[in-house]
Formats: sequence, structure tokens, C-alpha cells
Amino acid sequence: MINHHPDANMLVEYASGSLPWALSISVSAHMQLCSQCRAKHQQLSMLGGACLDDAPSENVEEDSFARLMGRIESSKNTAQKSAVKVPQSKDLQTKQLPKVVQKLLPDNLQWRRVSSALKMARLTTGQEQYEVAFHKISKGGKVVEHDHKGLEVTLVLEGSFSDDGGVYQRGDFIVREPGQTHRPTATLDQDCLCLSVCEAPVAVTGWLGKVINPFLSIRPA
Repeated sequence: MINHHPDANMLVEYASGSLPWALSISVSAHMQLCSQCRAKHQQLSMLGGACLDDAPSENVEEDSFARLMGRIESSKNTAQKSAVKVPQSKDLQTKQLPKVVQKLLPDNLQWRRVSSALKMARLTTGQEQYEVAFHKISKGGKVVEHDHKGLEVTLVLEGSFSDDGGVYQRGDFIVREPGQTHRPTATLDQDCLCLSVCEAPVAVTGWLGKVINPFLSIRPA
């Protein structure tokens, strides 16, 4: 059961198209797993449509609709020509991932070991504000305690993890802001795979943080 969702403000921004692209990816992926948020999004879209109906009309050129449909058809053809098979990886059950995440997978996903319990793989999303990446915690593994220098959104894709705030399972959407310290720990039964969207590097707490924090960075792509 999914217990953690994007808040109302984030859903409104997503529905209106004003949410930053990287965050929109995480919200879209969550909605593909969450019927509750899909329903809320539909309601917001209907409300937005009603507001547009009530707005003053604007004059447009007579061929505007035809040109719009032409661009849509062109986009469809381009998408069909460029469609590729979803790459398979021993580290991912790709068929279980939300479709929006599948589309981000490169032919060769590069994993990097962060610690004995954690590894990560960055994804390219075509924006420069947030780092978007997979983070995988090995079963029973603990991530070092850390704070956040900026917004961090985590969507659980496989398995589950816990921290002082509770237990998070597949589909849960967790938002952390500066000042919210935690230490994620994967459950003992299986690895935990998450999609993370980070605005800034984390800040490791304690004496270890004084040593390694100056070297931590994010790489939006």
C-alpha cells in the first residue's frame, strides 16, 4: 500500500505544467504506480480545463489547428522511428519500472559504488537543475546518516527501506528538505531500488562529514 504522496502544491504545479522537468519525472513515475494520485491529477486537469473555458478568447490564425496537428503527427512519426527496446540489466527488473523511467534508461547503465551498502547510476534527463539517479541499497544495508543541502525527492521502485520517519515501500514518494536528517536502511528480504531527484549534494553528519562533504557534488544532465 502506498502511504506517501506528492503534496497538493506539487500536484497542482505538475497539472499546470509549471513543475520543473526532473521533478515532473518523479511525479509521473509515482502516478503510474498510484491510482489515488492519478485520480487527483484528473480532477485538477478538469478544473484547469474549466478555467480555460471561462477565460477570454484570443484570436488565432485560421490554419493554427492544422499546423498543430501536423506537428503532433510529425512527433508521433519521429517517436516511432526512434523507438528502441528497453535495455535489460542484471541490476534492474526493467519491466517492473514505470514507463516514464524505462524511457530514461541508456543502453548501458553505469553503476558506481558509493559505499558497501549503496550504489548509484545517474540518468540523463536534459535539464541542469537536478541530478536524477537510481540509488540501490543492498538488503539489510544502511546508508550513512546525512542531512540535505537542497530538495531531495525519492520514489521507491523496488523493495523497501526505513528511517526514523517510518517504512517506505514501492510507490512511496518521499520529500526531504534541508534540516531533515535521516539514515535509510533497507529491509532484510531484498535490495531497495529508488529513483532520486536531488537539488544539491547531501551533507554527511558527524566527523566523517567534515572529511568527505567538501568532495560531494551532483551532476545534473
